[in-house]
Amino acid sequence: MHDSPWPFVPARVSIDLSHAEGRTLYLRNGGSILDASGGAIVSNVGHGRKEVADACAAAMVSMSYAVPPFSTPERLRLVERLRRAWLPPHLTRVWLASGGSEAGDAAIKLAIQHFQAKGETRRVKIIGREISYHGTTALTLAVGGHVARKAGFESVMPHVLHVPTPYALRSPLGRNHPDFDIAAAKALEETILREGPETIAAFVGEPLNGSSGGAIEPGPRYWPMVQEICRRHGILIVSDEVMVGYGRTGKRFAAEHYGLEPDIMFAGKGLAGGYAPIVGVFATDAVVAPLAAKGEALMFYTYGAHPGACAAADKVLEIMEREDLVARSATKGDALGARLEAALGQHPNVAEIRGRGLLRAIEIVKDRETLERFPVETGMTGRVVAAGLKEGVFFYSGGTGEIRDIVCVGPAFTVEDGELDRIAETLRVAVDKAVASAKG
Repeated sequence: MHDSPWPFVPARVSIDLSHAEGRTLYLRNGGSILDASGGAIVSNVGHGRKEVADACAAAMVSMSYAVPPFSTPERLRLVERLRRAWLPPHLTRVWLASGGSEAGDAAIKLAIQHFQAKGETRRVKIIGREISYHGTTALTLAVGGHVARKAGFESVMPHVLHVPTPYALRSPLGRNHPDFDIAAAKALEETILREGPETIAAFVGEPLNGSSGGAIEPGPRYWPMVQEICRRHGILIVSDEVMVGYGRTGKRFAAEHYGLEPDIMFAGKGLAGGYAPIVGVFATDAVVAPLAAKGEALMFYTYGAHPGACAAADKVLEIMEREDLVARSATKGDALGARLEAALGQHPNVAEIRGRGLLRAIEIVKDRETLERFPVETGMTGRVVAAGLKEGVFFYSGGTGEIRDIVCVGPAFTVEDGELDRIAETLRVAVDKAVASAKG
């Protein structure tokens, strides 16, 4: 083993891949790894789908590149499929980027541009949440609450307001307090009133927290309250579904679990399932109308809506529909949750198992009763991921630096029951080995 050059792989763990098939990554030395996290919670239809590669290749033979505002057959087919079978009916406008950070940046700028075009020029403030991650541009880093990734870049990030993320386990009201969700929503309105509603353009949040907090559930009343507050004060809601969209939580989009109807949504990862870089920004007619009236547009990125990427995404979504993989994500997610509960539900160092569909996470603690964390220098998440890799299973690290010792599970929707058994058992072994090594 040698030091890895990649920041997401624990030190002294070498991952030298040759190819992948289904949910399995194959190593050049002949070994294999069960991908329990779909890479970075990306893979949904699994590796090796030749029909996706064929669709992508045909598109690139036909046209290697076209500037994003031009229509191409691939772009038109993808937009038509999204509108017909995937998007909430109120989100009618589509803009395509090549990465989540690009899309998040564009979605937030669209909210500001909307108010500038309307003449409400004071509405330039953005509210994000304390536990969150929306990308690595200066703007998305600022809006997010990922302390570790912000470090060293504070001087180039714009000022952004932050409010609490509803976090039942560690609610300021007390552990699993029944009103944790109401308290978080009220904190948002207090910030709005303090700053002045007429100065705020948008509130940005993930319907269900992704890997930054480890699949933190918002509670049943949070989003209905937030939606009412934002509507009353004329503030746009920007929903980040990059990780949790396209069936990952057992519904087309995670917002559907909570009755949330965002004004702007950006969603990627599962759009092409890792076969190509593509992310969508979706908006209502009302958001876009002031720009259209002034002849303005959201500026494109060079590789946005790349024809080959659009073809890959269209084929992945077709496979999802044909094989009913959103429903499979829900049922296999329930099965995964049950297995994790059986393996780790009473573990003395697991504070909580949480999530929906095939996005699950555990939070590891030194003391389950007091929720005391291991010292930061222990690097508990890295220890668990490394231990899992030695057992032949890859888990995804979560957390923000302040929120830590989070391990995420998010396999492809094609995962089989035997693989779910192995994932749960290996995670238990990995936690045991990580805790033992930390104490040793």
